[in-house]
Amino acid sequence: MPSFLRALIVFALLCASTAVGFVLKSQLLEHYAQTGALESMSLIISFLVTITAIVVGLLINATKSFIDVTQEHWAIFAGQLIRLDQSMRNYGSESEQMRRQLQRFTAAAILNFWQADDIPTGVNYSDVRKLSRDEAKHVLSNLVNHIELGIIRLKPPDPLHERLAADCFDQYKEFAKARWSLLLAPQNSLPAPFLRMLVGWIMIIFVCLGLRAPANPLVIIVITLSATTLGSMMFAIIDIVDPYKGLYNISSKNMHYALDAMLRHNAMKGLTHSSDAAGEQVLTLTEANRPIKSEGTSFASPHQEPKGFRPTW
Repeated sequence: MPSFLRALIVFALLCASTAVGFVLKSQLLEHYAQTGALESMSLIISFLVTITAIVVGLLINATKSFIDVTQEHWAIFAGQLIRLDQSMRNYGSESEQMRRQLQRFTAAAILNFWQADDIPTGVNYSDVRKLSRDEAKHVLSNLVNHIELGIIRLKPPDPLHERLAADCFDQYKEFAKARWSLLLAPQNSLPAPFLRMLVGWIMIIFVCLGLRAPANPLVIIVITLSATTLGSMMFAIIDIVDPYKGLYNISSKNMHYALDAMLRHNAMKGLTHSSDAAGEQVLTLTEANRPIKSEGTSFASPHQEPKGFRPTW
């Protein structure tokens, strides 16, 4: 059910609670509405309003902290994805298949959590939105497992690649740790039974307001505005219960940035290969350090220059 519709239901329940209070006062309890009873009801209502205000304030603070902590975990996870991809790029072409699997995992993870988000382009991946939560988790876990096995199966030809392979495995372990910290963390900021109990408390307060206040247009307008305010507050709280959709959701920009960084390297690598295939001269680091030699000119050493000639950099 959409959060806006739930907020409308809360608003209707609060208004109905006030109406119940008016009906009870006029039909059953009118002869009990004496001065002393009304003063006692005012004290009880003040107590209930204070307790509810404290609970709602703590509730909003808890949901805000949940969103901030979860957003920080996703930022760490996206950074770990970039570091793992960089380590596999450093190893060389043998890790290219694992890099493709990591890209597919990142794209599928974006759609798994942010199902209403933009569809990633430039990479082939499984559309996990059509799967159940358990099936999508199984697909993503298989991709991660293939990446781990691919890193373990690397056969370094020299000591340099041995260190690079060890770095890939270390980065994979950090990536796996960040992933499990997200999977095992609470996925909802608040349990639904607690929200229902909170709405019940507020309904009791509005029943008491109906018993205490006179049923004139001014009082009805003020109570309606109060119900509107509390309904909007409950809308914000209910919307944050599922942090991956709605207005107050966790942003997916860090995951999109990580995927774009991986795909950007693929595009740059493709352009480099196209330039090499076209026969363009590629200046290597060794060649760049050699002295520039003009046709018909010879130097006894790299430090000698003809008079009147000075190279520009």
